[in-house]
Amino acid sequence: MKFFAAAAAISSLAAFVAAAPAASCPEATRYGVATVSPTTVAAGDTVTIKADFTCAVQHFNHVPMYTDYILKVPVNNNGYELPYVLAHHDLAPGTLNEEFSIPHGYFWNASYDIAMQMTFPQNGTDGSPYYTYGGVYLPVDITTVNVS
Repeated sequence: MKFFAAAAAISSLAAFVAAAPAASCPEATRYGVATVSPTTVAAGDTVTIKADFTCAVQHFNHVPMYTDYILKVPVNNNGYELPYVLAHHDLAPGTLNEEFSIPHGYFWNASYDIAMQMTFPQNGTDGSPYYTYGGVYLPVDITTVNVS
């Protein structure tokens, strides 16, 4: 009986250890982890965006081919503030990180979201690839109107 209790304890410990890497990559990281700095800017300031695809690639097998960064007004969009693409990147195979700065643009006093959308291939039922995308949102406040 002691043997079975010890075997059960070892089996439980092995299952816990095997699950530990999954805990380090929560579901929210399936499309990458992104940061924006600073989060409050004046129009025309440079904003740096960093993206890390390590968990997306190594844990979820979402290997990015393209990334798009889109500026959107999340609420109270009166129809005059269309989303626009800040950047589109074709990523080299094996890329796990990217960083870039957004130059000057025409912005209004508002809270915006920067949507990072990652396009990645998956295999269909017959093994042929198809493409899908997912993304994350980064809040940013722009505090002045750029009138240049």
